[in-house]
Amino acid sequence: KFSNDSDQKYQLKTALSLNLDLPDANYEWLQFSGAWGRERHLHKTPLRPGIQAINSARGASSHMQNPFVILKRPFTTEEQGEALGVSFVYSGNFLAQAEVDEYSVTRLQIGIDPFQFSWCLKPNETFQTPEAILAYTSEGLNQLSQTFQKLYTTRLARGYWRDKERPILINNWEATYFDFTEEKLLSIAKKAKELGIELFVLDDGWFGERTKETAGLGDWYVNRNRLKNGISGLSRKIHDLGMMFGLWFEPEMVNKDSDLYRKHPDYIIETPKRHASHGRKQYVLDFSRKEVVDNIYEQLVKILDEGEIDYIKWDMNRNITECYSIAYPSEQQGEIMHRYILGVYDLYERLIERYPKILFESCASGGGRFDAGMLYYAPQAWTSDDSDAIERLKIQYGTSFGYPQSMMGAHVSASPNEQLGRNTPLKIRGDVAFFGAFGYELDLDKLSSTELASIKKQIELMKKYRSIFQYGTFYRLKSPFEGNIVSWIVVSEDKSQAIVGYYKILNDVNCEYRRLCLPGLDADTLYNVQEELGSYLGNFTGDELANIGLVTTDASAGQNQETTDFYSKLFILERCGELSD
Repeated sequence: KFSNDSDQKYQLKTALSLNLDLPDANYEWLQFSGAWGRERHLHKTPLRPGIQAINSARGASSHMQNPFVILKRPFTTEEQGEALGVSFVYSGNFLAQAEVDEYSVTRLQIGIDPFQFSWCLKPNETFQTPEAILAYTSEGLNQLSQTFQKLYTTRLARGYWRDKERPILINNWEATYFDFTEEKLLSIAKKAKELGIELFVLDDGWFGERTKETAGLGDWYVNRNRLKNGISGLSRKIHDLGMMFGLWFEPEMVNKDSDLYRKHPDYIIETPKRHASHGRKQYVLDFSRKEVVDNIYEQLVKILDEGEIDYIKWDMNRNITECYSIAYPSEQQGEIMHRYILGVYDLYERLIERYPKILFESCASGGGRFDAGMLYYAPQAWTSDDSDAIERLKIQYGTSFGYPQSMMGAHVSASPNEQLGRNTPLKIRGDVAFFGAFGYELDLDKLSSTELASIKKQIELMKKYRSIFQYGTFYRLKSPFEGNIVSWIVVSEDKSQAIVGYYKILNDVNCEYRRLCLPGLDADTLYNVQEELGSYLGNFTGDELANIGLVTTDASAGQNQETTDFYSKLFILERCGELSD
């Protein structure tokens, strides 16, 4: 915290949240970078003299970089060795860097990005920096990740949904886009209910003149031409089916073709007398101004008060450019990016206080604001707009280094995939999505009876083991950044149950025996091991599974019995006795 106890004002130019000096530079720097559709890929490099840094100056933590970094010793693995991680509890511009000086002393820092930042600190005022979290382990990267995951699920996340199993949802977006009627939505919901899905989410297109992406944002009233009975009528019908009802909003944005913009053209962030850049045909509302946040809040509560809403997907589909606010003098323009994020947090806080039982899911064109700051307000987040199962292996694997699986929105979508056109089996799409806040994003009316039967079985499996999938202790086993085989395991808190996810990206022939050594189990417990509640593989002790391993591929026939690309298995482990028995 910076306090000005003098009688003159100062310009605060840099206000980082953490500064840690380390006596040597024998570390590797791990960052989680990417782009839209391929967020939080693991990148690793040795520290070197000078500065290594990542940052975002986009007004959000971004798809490109994540405000979480790790320093680990070169010999550190998932199961042994020293590592420390730093996470920034903030959703706006950030800088994370490590500087190695001429004496190999390392300085690790994280905080608000100083680029174009300033804060006018007036007499008797204070400035509070966002929090940073530092964690250390001597027992490998899995334990470091588990420290963050446990902390976030028990101390950072809060409210009604913090410890609850998350409902299985279906979102209509990839099924209908803007082309829907109430009848079509109810058709999807009814079929979803038959399959065991618990939450129906109406995505973009229900409000204002929102029949296309160029109009309607900012006008948060129902389009009666589409929904003749309004949101309250639709939500009532969904609830009558025995399902929860959710709704999509993008509160921070506006289209010029909207009632809000026509009435308040000064509400957007733009530099006066210059052309304002648009992204996705939309503009960013100036949430540094209380009256703008108040306007959106008043619109939202009219919908939420009458609609019986159980879930909100809060989207944000562009970043800030031409950052200027007409509400502040020139000496305070460097404050706008930070004040904007404070405005976002303020709107979240007001809505949470008024509707404490609504489940919030944050989203920013997918994973563009997936950070610890958002987790405080929304216990789950849309991990990426890319729902392809193979791409999600890298995205979810990378995300697991710093965040809990209960935070990761993970859906089964159509094949071929909407984002990159890849065809994958329904099985691997489900087997990847199980390890998160699970749901579906496809048109159920277009699926065969065989596919629907498979989805029903997926849902039954998810419901049986949901608490382990979402809250079990997560261990990474095989990395998608290092080979063709990917694997992880979740273990229940009492170590009586565990589930292994095993994925082979491309097929091979005449392969070697493959074993997975399984950490986290009780050494003296006897476990019954089955392949997805089907074939029985045997009883093994936790000690055997940890040190000898679980055989996943039988090479005794001289050929590979895994006969397809994009192959997956789930192994279910259940306690069946103790060695003393």
